[in-house]
Amino acid sequence: MKKLIIASLSIILITHVNKIFAQGCVAIRSTGGIGMQHGNSDTASKWILNINNRYFRSYKHFIGTDEQKQRQTLGTEVINHQYTMDIGITRNINPRWSIFVDMPIEDNSRSSLYEHSNLGRFKTHSFGVGDIRFAVYSWLWDTEKQRKGNIQLGLGIKLPTGNSNYLDYFHVTDSTKRLGPVDQSIQLGDGGTGITFELNTFLNVSRLVQLYGNFYYLSNPREVNGTSTARGGTASSSAVKNGSDVMSVPDQYMARAGANFIMHHFIFSAGVRDECLPVHDLIGGSNGFRRPGFIISGEPGVTYNIKKVSIYAFVPVAIVRDRTQSVPDKITTQLTGVNTHGDAAFADYAVNIGAVIKL
Repeated sequence: MKKLIIASLSIILITHVNKIFAQGCVAIRSTGGIGMQHGNSDTASKWILNINNRYFRSYKHFIGTDEQKQRQTLGTEVINHQYTMDIGITRNINPRWSIFVDMPIEDNSRSSLYEHSNLGRFKTHSFGVGDIRFAVYSWLWDTEKQRKGNIQLGLGIKLPTGNSNYLDYFHVTDSTKRLGPVDQSIQLGDGGTGITFELNTFLNVSRLVQLYGNFYYLSNPREVNGTSTARGGTASSSAVKNGSDVMSVPDQYMARAGANFIMHHFIFSAGVRDECLPVHDLIGGSNGFRRPGFIISGEPGVTYNIKKVSIYAFVPVAIVRDRTQSVPDKITTQLTGVNTHGDAAFADYAVNIGAVIKL
Protein backbone atom coordinates (compact mmCIF):
# COMPACT_ATOMS: atom_id res chain seq x y z
CA MET A 1 0.00 0.00 0.00
CA LYS A 2 2.85 2.41 0.80
CA LYS A 3 4.35 1.92 -2.66
CA LEU A 4 0.93 2.43 -4.19
CA ILE A 5 0.45 5.67 -2.29
CA ILE A 6 3.87 6.93 -3.38
CA ALA A 7 3.11 6.00 -6.96
CA SER A 8 -0.22 7.78 -6.69
CA LEU A 9 1.46 10.94 -5.44
CA SER A 10 3.88 10.78 -8.35
CA ILE A 11 0.96 10.78 -10.77
CA ILE A 12 -0.59 13.76 -8.99
CA LEU A 13 2.70 15.63 -9.19
CA ILE A 14 3.50 14.77 -12.79
CA THR A 15 0.11 15.90 -14.04
CA HIS A 16 -0.46 18.90 -11.78
CA VAL A 17 3.02 20.35 -12.13
CA ASN A 18 3.54 20.07 -15.81
CA LYS A 19 0.71 21.87 -17.52
CA ILE A 20 3.49 24.39 -18.08
CA PHE A 21 3.35 25.51 -21.66
CA ALA A 22 5.89 26.61 -24.21
CA GLN A 23 8.37 29.18 -23.14
CA GLY A 24 8.53 32.61 -24.73
CA CYS A 25 6.78 34.64 -27.42
CA VAL A 26 4.76 31.62 -28.52
CA ALA A 27 1.95 32.72 -26.23
CA ILE A 28 0.77 29.39 -24.84
CA ARG A 29 -1.05 29.95 -21.58
CA SER A 30 -0.47 28.32 -18.24
CA THR A 31 -3.88 26.83 -17.46
CA GLY A 32 -3.00 24.75 -14.46
CA GLY A 33 -2.27 21.09 -13.98
CA ILE A 34 -4.20 18.06 -15.11
CA GLY A 35 -6.29 16.80 -12.19
CA MET A 36 -5.08 13.22 -12.49
CA GLN A 37 -4.42 10.98 -9.51
CA HIS A 38 -4.75 7.34 -8.57
CA GLY A 39 -8.05 6.59 -6.83
CA ASN A 40 -7.27 4.66 -3.65
CA SER A 41 -8.46 4.71 -0.05
CA ASP A 42 -5.75 7.17 0.94
CA THR A 43 -6.85 9.91 -1.46
CA ALA A 44 -10.57 9.26 -2.01
CA SER A 45 -12.91 12.04 -0.82
CA LYS A 46 -10.03 14.34 0.15
CA TRP A 47 -8.85 17.79 -0.86
CA ILE A 48 -5.48 18.22 -2.57
CA LEU A 49 -3.75 21.60 -2.91
CA ASN A 50 -1.01 22.17 -5.45
CA ILE A 51 1.03 25.38 -5.59
CA ASN A 52 3.42 25.56 -8.52
CA ASN A 53 5.88 28.36 -9.25
CA ARG A 54 7.18 28.69 -12.80
CA TYR A 55 9.85 31.04 -14.14
CA PHE A 56 11.60 31.36 -17.48
CA ARG A 57 13.55 33.88 -19.53
CA SER A 58 13.06 33.80 -23.29
CA TYR A 59 15.51 35.56 -25.59
CA LYS A 60 16.54 33.23 -28.44
CA HIS A 61 14.70 33.99 -31.69
CA PHE A 62 13.66 31.35 -34.20
CA ILE A 63 12.13 31.41 -37.68
CA GLY A 64 11.02 27.85 -38.22
CA THR A 65 13.77 25.84 -36.53
CA ASP A 66 16.52 28.29 -37.56
CA GLU A 67 17.90 30.31 -34.67
CA GLN A 68 18.41 33.99 -35.48
CA LYS A 69 21.72 34.34 -33.65
CA GLN A 70 22.36 37.78 -35.13
CA ARG A 71 19.63 39.19 -32.90
CA GLN A 72 21.78 38.65 -29.81
CA THR A 73 24.93 39.80 -31.60
CA LEU A 74 23.23 43.07 -32.60
CA GLY A 75 21.46 43.43 -29.27
CA THR A 76 17.99 43.55 -30.88
CA GLU A 77 16.56 40.45 -29.23
CA VAL A 78 13.31 40.60 -27.26
CA ILE A 79 13.67 39.40 -23.68
CA ASN A 80 10.66 38.12 -21.73
CA HIS A 81 10.75 37.34 -18.02
CA GLN A 82 7.64 35.38 -17.02
CA TYR A 83 6.64 34.15 -13.58
CA THR A 84 3.41 32.28 -12.82
CA MET A 85 2.12 30.89 -9.55
CA ASP A 86 -0.57 28.29 -10.26
CA ILE A 87 -2.89 27.53 -7.35
CA GLY A 88 -4.75 24.29 -8.05
CA ILE A 89 -7.30 22.52 -5.88
CA THR A 90 -8.57 18.97 -6.48
CA ARG A 91 -11.62 17.50 -4.76
CA ASN A 92 -11.90 13.72 -4.90
CA ILE A 93 -15.63 12.97 -4.99
CA ASN A 94 -14.98 9.21 -4.83
CA PRO A 95 -12.17 6.87 -5.98
CA ARG A 96 -13.14 7.39 -9.65
CA TRP A 97 -14.44 10.95 -9.94
CA SER A 98 -12.77 14.26 -9.09
CA ILE A 99 -13.13 17.96 -9.84
CA PHE A 100 -10.34 20.48 -10.27
CA VAL A 101 -9.96 24.28 -10.32
CA ASP A 102 -6.85 26.24 -11.19
CA MET A 103 -6.09 29.95 -10.73
CA PRO A 104 -2.87 31.33 -12.21
CA ILE A 105 -1.32 34.55 -10.90
CA GLU A 106 1.12 36.08 -13.38
CA ASP A 107 3.94 38.62 -13.22
CA ASN A 108 5.52 39.30 -16.63
CA SER A 109 7.93 41.77 -18.19
CA ARG A 110 9.06 42.32 -21.77
CA SER A 111 12.20 44.18 -22.84
CA SER A 112 12.64 45.33 -26.44
CA LEU A 113 13.88 48.08 -28.74
CA TYR A 114 11.49 47.95 -31.70
CA GLU A 115 8.38 48.47 -29.55
CA HIS A 116 9.85 51.75 -28.31
CA SER A 117 10.75 53.38 -31.64
CA ASN A 118 14.31 52.00 -31.28
CA LEU A 119 15.09 54.80 -28.82
CA GLY A 120 16.59 52.31 -26.39
CA ARG A 121 15.75 49.14 -24.51
CA PHE A 122 12.67 49.65 -22.35
CA LYS A 123 10.28 47.33 -20.50
CA THR A 124 6.55 46.75 -20.38
CA HIS A 125 4.86 44.76 -17.62
CA SER A 126 1.70 42.86 -16.72
CA PHE A 127 0.50 41.52 -13.38
CA GLY A 128 -2.70 39.85 -12.20
CA VAL A 129 -4.93 36.79 -12.32
CA GLY A 130 -4.85 34.76 -15.53
CA ASP A 131 -7.53 32.54 -17.08
CA ILE A 132 -9.18 30.29 -14.48
CA ARG A 133 -10.01 26.71 -15.42
CA PHE A 134 -12.50 24.15 -14.04
CA ALA A 135 -12.41 20.44 -14.95
CA VAL A 136 -14.09 17.12 -14.11
CA TYR A 137 -12.22 13.79 -14.29
CA SER A 138 -13.14 10.12 -14.29
CA TRP A 139 -11.14 6.90 -14.41
CA LEU A 140 -12.32 4.37 -16.99
CA TRP A 141 -11.86 1.38 -14.73
CA ASP A 142 -12.43 0.67 -11.05
CA THR A 143 -9.35 2.04 -9.31
CA GLU A 144 -9.51 -0.54 -6.53
CA LYS A 145 -9.45 -3.46 -8.97
CA GLN A 146 -7.27 -1.94 -11.71
CA ARG A 147 -4.09 -0.92 -9.87
CA LYS A 148 -1.62 -2.03 -12.51
CA GLY A 149 -2.65 0.80 -14.81
CA ASN A 150 -5.59 2.96 -15.75
CA ILE A 151 -6.82 5.72 -18.04
CA GLN A 152 -8.41 8.96 -16.91
CA LEU A 153 -10.52 11.28 -19.07
CA GLY A 154 -11.11 14.96 -18.30
CA LEU A 155 -13.43 17.65 -19.60
CA GLY A 156 -13.17 21.28 -18.56
CA ILE A 157 -13.85 24.92 -19.27
CA LYS A 158 -11.40 27.81 -19.35
CA LEU A 159 -12.89 31.19 -18.50
CA PRO A 160 -11.59 34.53 -19.86
CA THR A 161 -10.84 35.89 -16.38
CA GLY A 162 -7.35 37.10 -17.33
CA ASN A 163 -7.09 40.60 -18.79
CA SER A 164 -6.49 40.23 -22.54
CA ASN A 165 -6.13 44.01 -23.00
CA TYR A 166 -3.51 44.84 -20.37
CA LEU A 167 -1.99 48.28 -20.98
CA ASP A 168 1.42 49.83 -20.39
CA TYR A 169 3.43 52.74 -21.79
CA PHE A 170 5.55 52.65 -24.95
CA HIS A 171 8.18 55.25 -25.85
CA VAL A 172 7.32 57.22 -29.00
CA THR A 173 9.95 59.97 -28.74
CA ASP A 174 12.58 60.87 -26.16
CA SER A 175 9.94 62.81 -24.24
CA THR A 176 6.68 61.12 -25.24
CA LYS A 177 5.05 57.88 -24.15
CA ARG A 178 1.88 56.23 -25.42
CA LEU A 179 -0.46 53.93 -23.51
CA GLY A 180 -1.33 50.73 -25.36
CA PRO A 181 -1.87 46.97 -25.05
CA VAL A 182 1.25 45.00 -24.17
CA ASP A 183 2.47 42.22 -26.45
CA GLN A 184 0.37 39.07 -26.72
CA SER A 185 3.10 37.01 -25.06
CA ILE A 186 2.68 38.83 -21.72
CA GLN A 187 -1.09 39.42 -21.79
CA LEU A 188 -2.71 37.78 -18.74
CA GLY A 189 -5.43 36.01 -20.75
CA ASP A 190 -6.37 35.16 -24.32
CA GLY A 191 -9.90 36.63 -24.19
CA GLY A 192 -11.76 33.43 -25.03
CA THR A 193 -13.92 30.85 -23.29
CA GLY A 194 -12.35 27.52 -24.09
CA ILE A 195 -13.11 23.82 -23.74
CA THR A 196 -10.41 21.47 -22.50
CA PHE A 197 -10.07 17.75 -23.27
CA GLU A 198 -7.63 15.51 -21.40
CA LEU A 199 -6.42 11.93 -21.38
CA ASN A 200 -4.06 10.71 -18.65
CA THR A 201 -2.69 7.23 -18.15
CA PHE A 202 -0.18 5.30 -16.06
CA LEU A 203 1.27 1.80 -15.95
CA ASN A 204 3.05 0.34 -12.93
CA VAL A 205 5.86 -1.73 -14.46
CA SER A 206 7.10 -2.71 -11.01
CA ARG A 207 7.02 -1.37 -7.46
CA LEU A 208 9.83 1.02 -8.38
CA VAL A 209 9.10 1.96 -11.99
CA GLN A 210 6.00 3.64 -13.36
CA LEU A 211 5.23 4.87 -16.89
CA TYR A 212 2.96 7.86 -17.51
CA GLY A 213 1.34 9.67 -20.41
CA ASN A 214 -0.75 12.84 -20.72
CA PHE A 215 -2.58 14.59 -23.53
CA TYR A 216 -4.27 17.98 -23.21
CA TYR A 217 -6.10 20.09 -25.79
CA LEU A 218 -7.60 23.55 -25.31
CA SER A 219 -10.13 24.50 -27.99
CA ASN A 220 -10.87 28.23 -28.26
CA PRO A 221 -13.83 28.76 -30.66
CA ARG A 222 -13.49 32.55 -30.55
CA GLU A 223 -11.37 33.81 -33.44
CA VAL A 224 -10.06 37.21 -32.26
CA ASN A 225 -10.40 39.13 -28.99
CA GLY A 226 -10.34 42.66 -30.40
CA THR A 227 -7.11 43.70 -28.66
CA SER A 228 -4.99 45.88 -30.93
CA THR A 229 -1.40 44.94 -31.79
CA ALA A 230 -0.47 48.55 -32.59
CA ARG A 231 0.73 49.37 -29.03
CA GLY A 232 -1.63 52.33 -28.69
CA GLY A 233 -1.02 53.62 -32.19
CA THR A 234 -2.70 53.08 -35.54
CA ALA A 235 -2.32 49.69 -37.21
CA SER A 236 -0.40 49.65 -40.49
CA SER A 237 -2.23 48.99 -43.73
CA SER A 238 -0.32 45.74 -44.16
CA ALA A 239 -1.43 44.56 -40.69
CA VAL A 240 -5.04 45.37 -41.55
CA LYS A 241 -4.77 43.49 -44.85
CA ASN A 242 -3.37 40.29 -43.32
CA GLY A 243 -5.53 40.46 -40.18
CA SER A 244 -2.67 40.84 -37.68
CA ASP A 245 -3.96 44.20 -36.41
CA VAL A 246 -5.89 42.37 -33.65
CA MET A 247 -4.90 39.46 -31.43
CA SER A 248 -6.02 35.92 -32.15
CA VAL A 249 -7.54 33.51 -29.59
CA PRO A 250 -5.62 30.32 -30.41
CA ASP A 251 -5.98 26.67 -29.51
CA GLN A 252 -3.13 24.86 -27.77
CA TYR A 253 -2.19 21.31 -26.92
CA MET A 254 0.38 19.26 -25.04
CA ALA A 255 1.48 15.63 -25.18
CA ARG A 256 3.79 14.05 -22.60
CA ALA A 257 5.28 10.65 -21.84
CA GLY A 258 7.92 9.37 -19.48
CA ALA A 259 8.82 7.28 -16.45
CA ASN A 260 8.95 7.68 -12.66
CA PHE A 261 11.57 5.92 -10.59
CA ILE A 262 10.55 5.49 -6.95
CA MET A 263 13.33 5.35 -4.34
CA HIS A 264 12.10 5.52 -0.76
CA HIS A 265 10.86 9.11 -0.25
CA PHE A 266 12.20 10.29 -3.60
CA ILE A 267 10.64 10.07 -7.05
CA PHE A 268 12.92 10.76 -10.01
CA SER A 269 11.14 11.55 -13.29
CA ALA A 270 12.38 11.51 -16.86
CA GLY A 271 10.20 12.30 -19.85
CA VAL A 272 9.63 14.21 -23.06
CA ARG A 273 7.03 16.87 -23.73
CA ASP A 274 5.60 18.34 -26.94
CA GLU A 275 3.78 21.68 -26.53
CA CYS A 276 2.14 23.40 -29.48
CA LEU A 277 0.19 26.48 -30.43
CA PRO A 278 -1.23 25.38 -33.80
CA VAL A 279 -1.58 27.50 -36.92
CA HIS A 280 -5.26 26.54 -37.32
CA ASP A 281 -7.89 26.07 -34.61
CA LEU A 282 -10.00 22.95 -34.29
CA ILE A 283 -13.23 24.98 -34.06
CA GLY A 284 -13.74 28.49 -35.40
CA GLY A 285 -11.49 30.74 -37.46
CA SER A 286 -7.73 31.15 -37.18
CA ASN A 287 -7.22 34.77 -38.23
CA GLY A 288 -5.63 37.46 -36.11
CA PHE A 289 -2.14 37.87 -34.73
CA ARG A 290 -0.58 34.80 -33.18
CA ARG A 291 2.89 33.29 -33.05
CA PRO A 292 2.22 29.60 -33.74
CA GLY A 293 4.90 27.08 -33.00
CA PHE A 294 5.96 24.16 -30.89
CA ILE A 295 8.67 23.18 -28.46
CA ILE A 296 9.89 19.68 -27.64
CA SER A 297 11.61 19.41 -24.29
CA GLY A 298 13.37 16.84 -22.18
CA GLU A 299 11.74 16.88 -18.77
CA PRO A 300 13.73 15.76 -15.72
CA GLY A 301 12.27 16.15 -12.26
CA VAL A 302 12.60 15.13 -8.64
CA THR A 303 10.02 14.88 -5.85
CA TYR A 304 10.46 14.39 -2.11
CA ASN A 305 7.51 13.04 -0.11
CA ILE A 306 7.04 13.96 3.56
CA LYS A 307 3.85 12.41 4.95
CA LYS A 308 1.07 14.52 3.38
CA VAL A 309 3.38 17.00 1.66
CA SER A 310 5.33 16.48 -1.56
CA ILE A 311 7.96 19.00 -2.64
CA TYR A 312 9.11 18.97 -6.25
CA ALA A 313 11.35 20.59 -8.83
CA PHE A 314 11.06 20.13 -12.62
CA VAL A 315 13.29 21.73 -15.26
CA PRO A 316 12.12 21.06 -18.84
CA VAL A 317 14.99 21.74 -21.25
CA ALA A 318 14.30 22.68 -24.89
CA ILE A 319 15.43 20.22 -27.56
CA VAL A 320 13.53 21.48 -30.62
CA ARG A 321 12.03 24.96 -31.07
CA ASP A 322 9.99 25.79 -34.17
CA ARG A 323 8.12 29.01 -34.95
CA THR A 324 5.71 27.97 -37.70
CA GLN A 325 4.17 30.20 -40.37
CA SER A 326 1.01 31.96 -39.18
CA VAL A 327 -2.16 32.71 -41.13
CA PRO A 328 -1.21 36.43 -41.49
CA ASP A 329 2.23 35.30 -42.72
CA LYS A 330 0.55 33.16 -45.38
CA ILE A 331 -1.83 35.96 -46.39
CA THR A 332 1.08 38.39 -46.81
CA THR A 333 2.95 35.80 -48.85
CA GLN A 334 -0.03 35.47 -51.18
CA LEU A 335 -0.52 39.26 -51.47
CA THR A 336 3.12 40.16 -52.11
CA GLY A 337 4.52 37.03 -53.70
CA VAL A 338 7.38 37.19 -51.18
CA ASN A 339 7.65 34.42 -48.59
CA THR A 340 6.86 35.85 -45.15
CA HIS A 341 7.62 34.00 -41.94
CA GLY A 342 7.65 35.78 -38.56
CA ASP A 343 9.90 34.88 -35.65
CA ALA A 344 9.43 34.18 -31.95
CA ALA A 345 11.67 34.13 -28.91
CA PHE A 346 12.05 30.94 -26.86
CA ALA A 347 13.70 30.05 -23.56
CA ASP A 348 16.34 27.39 -23.10
CA TYR A 349 14.59 25.96 -20.06
CA ALA A 350 11.95 26.68 -17.43
CA VAL A 351 12.15 26.22 -13.65
CA ASN A 352 9.13 24.76 -11.82
CA ILE A 353 9.19 24.48 -8.05
CA GLY A 354 6.25 23.77 -5.79
CA ALA A 355 4.40 21.53 -3.39
CA VAL A 356 1.38 19.22 -3.29
CA ILE A 357 -0.45 19.13 0.05
CA LYS A 358 -3.08 16.55 0.96
CA LEU A 359 -5.58 18.32 3.21
